[in-house]
Amino acid sequence: MRYRTLGRTGIEVSVHCLGTMMFGAVGNPDHDDCVSIVHAALDQGINFVDTADMYGAGESEEIVGRALQGRRDDVVLATKVHFALSEGPNRGGNSRRWIVRAVEDSLRRLQTDWIDLYQIHRPDESTDIEETLGALTDLVSAGKIRAFGCSTFPAEQIVEAQHVSERRGLGRFRTEQPPYSILARGIEANVLPVAQQYGMGVLVWSPLAFGFLTGKYRKGRAADLTVGRAALRPANFDESHPVTAAKLEAVERLVEVADGIGATLPELALAFTVAHPGVTSTIIGPRTMEQMQASVKGAGLVLDDATLDRIDDIVAPGTNVYEPNAMPVPALAPARRRRPLAERSAA
Repeated sequence: MRYRTLGRTGIEVSVHCLGTMMFGAVGNPDHDDCVSIVHAALDQGINFVDTADMYGAGESEEIVGRALQGRRDDVVLATKVHFALSEGPNRGGNSRRWIVRAVEDSLRRLQTDWIDLYQIHRPDESTDIEETLGALTDLVSAGKIRAFGCSTFPAEQIVEAQHVSERRGLGRFRTEQPPYSILARGIEANVLPVAQQYGMGVLVWSPLAFGFLTGKYRKGRAADLTVGRAALRPANFDESHPVTAAKLEAVERLVEVADGIGATLPELALAFTVAHPGVTSTIIGPRTMEQMQASVKGAGLVLDDATLDRIDDIVAPGTNVYEPNAMPVPALAPARRRRPLAERSAA
């Protein structure tokens, strides 16, 4: 396993980060099996574990907390806050009120006194970024968290946050967690250069493109829509859809690239993400022990320039075959597009 420094935090993390979104009812409901996956990953050199309070409404954090008992000091533990876990006002978002409450809940579920990396899961247009950064800075001072970052923020909001931190004397986002894969390279055009400019660590999610780069979904083969990623978003696996067809066409060509270097498609996909100099670590999100072992197997693979050039010919740098972020953009909502503020209520 290779290790890199997480931005300028001085924290050393493995190039593969164990993501736990599939732990619990949404993916693998067997808690004992999930704990075994965590232990096996640690035994193979992974020291970076990422979760979120909204994964299974806290279930994933509870599993991770149980798995790390007796091994907490050896692990760089990351979790996230933003999404509401229950109905009602003030139960989500990026306000100081919610962050201060949510971090205590995460600490309890994780059975730990501190979180190494606390991330804002998504932007919140209703909250001033100074409010968010101030709350996070205070949590560092209180020893609740060691560093903080953002996730799936557009480049312009990362820049704004950095400027606010400097002007107001606040702690700053040390990391960004964006979607990135061979099929979704959009962040190469803006997010990664901005992160490099500010010395931010980058841990990328969905390196296997929601399962399309596992090799399980191929052109002309009907997808099993009852398990895994396909069960979560079955419409995304409909081969009659032009975007799905484009993904499957690219996959056929990428399989040839992988075969040419004696690697599997998942090994090629994971190696590609960490080949970019702006990427620190790539998040693997296994549901089973078999999936975890397959992901870690290729951790040492380094792609040469010729292989990267072949990939560029299939998916051009800085472009997306599909839109990886399924979250809506508030500014583009029907009630907001091209409407002045006074007219929104009538839209």
